[in-house]
Amino acid sequence: MLQTTPAQSLDEIYKTLRPEPLDTPETLQAFYQEAINNTRGGDKMRRIRLRLNRAAQDGIPFKACIMGHRGVGKSTELSRLIEQVQGDFQAVRFSAVTALDPGNFRPLDVVLLLMAEVAEQTAKPVAEGGAGQPPSEYRLKEIWDWFASEERVRTEAQAMAVGLEAGAGAESASLWANIIGLFATLKGEIKYASTRERTVVEYRVSRLSSLIEVANRLLDECNQLLRTATGKQWLLIGEDFDRAGIPSTRIEELFITYANIFQDLRAHLIFNLPIGLYYSTDAPRLPFAGDCSFVLPDTPVYTVEHHPNEMGRQALVEVLTARMDIDLFEPEQMMRAIVASGGNLRDLFALVNYAADSALLRDDPAPKIGADDITGAIVNLRSDYERRLGQSPFDQEEITYEQKADRLQAVYSGDKAAQVPDPVLYSLLNARAVQEFNSQRWFGVHPLVVDVLAGQGRIERLASGEVPGGPL
Repeated sequence: MLQTTPAQSLDEIYKTLRPEPLDTPETLQAFYQEAINNTRGGDKMRRIRLRLNRAAQDGIPFKACIMGHRGVGKSTELSRLIEQVQGDFQAVRFSAVTALDPGNFRPLDVVLLLMAEVAEQTAKPVAEGGAGQPPSEYRLKEIWDWFASEERVRTEAQAMAVGLEAGAGAESASLWANIIGLFATLKGEIKYASTRERTVVEYRVSRLSSLIEVANRLLDECNQLLRTATGKQWLLIGEDFDRAGIPSTRIEELFITYANIFQDLRAHLIFNLPIGLYYSTDAPRLPFAGDCSFVLPDTPVYTVEHHPNEMGRQALVEVLTARMDIDLFEPEQMMRAIVASGGNLRDLFALVNYAADSALLRDDPAPKIGADDITGAIVNLRSDYERRLGQSPFDQEEITYEQKADRLQAVYSGDKAAQVPDPVLYSLLNARAVQEFNSQRWFGVHPLVVDVLAGQGRIERLASGEVPGGPL
């Protein structure tokens, strides 16, 4: 867990500059900086909150997605949203990485997972965020009957129910206990989907439309139970669908081929999606209206003309000031880290952590982060970007380094044609070599990648040796 007071020594920095979301009221209060949003086109969560409240008042399910590079703070922003709407909504969050089998999940798995999570949460006491009672026997029987022909699942579910505690409000012999066992069985199966029989999946998919009907009736009832008990509605949030390890084929199947699933579900839904979908020709087929697809960009440290972006840099100074004693930097070294990060918080924290460890290893009685420490951190992270731009036998794409380098040069020079989405640009966006900034929607090359290109003679250095748009 994050330390919620600023680091006062180099040895404490790793406790406050971890690349993890601010997901509690305490960490949000301690570290969140509104200045970040002022530099990247405004507070997207305010707009989502407006539309969510409007949809809820009109009795319409709200559907939205959030996209952006890793490290821009998508999960943190969702935590802010949850805190801001907690008077009217009860959030259920799940991660595609931990709850699903990232390489093998199917659209049906997500539906089943949402059903299980909402039903179980509804049964919890009000003090624990539930409605204080499970769904009705009639609704539970619908779920049980949907699996009636799957003898193995029912048998395993009943065996699981016997071994479960009655802490979820179930008597050992009740239908609710069997449903708890069923959900536990299904969650295990979903988590390790690669081990299940293909015929099982195909059989369930053939009955998907009837499952959606069952799911909707369950969601309606759980929503009503929650409203009666607390005055709130359920808000379902699926995260980490943009993480490495989830094949694009799985994402395409879930949100494009079977987009009707989420269009038809009567629930408020928000998903984190890969930024590449935003630029895809399939984007109009997403189950989210165009004005409900929100991109969170990086914080700009340069302008489109390659001049310092003072507002963006100051916002990142505020981020670091909230998390550490900035006197732990020698003069000018904090700004070098900020510029080299390209405004990506994950990169910024990685740079500072690496530099802090380097300073500690010098055995100085009063160490501070100096020029050599920052230089070493920059070299280390720059090497990561160089590797991302290269090719490996494990890469599925067939885009050459020359294609990437040519496109990077064109983006850097401001060529508008170079910003038209295609496989090359997708590849560079996924590698974070190309960044998108604020509401003006302009693309920039990450400063460390600018530095790489300059080292190869593809971008000219100034007489001072500096590269416009590259790290100091």
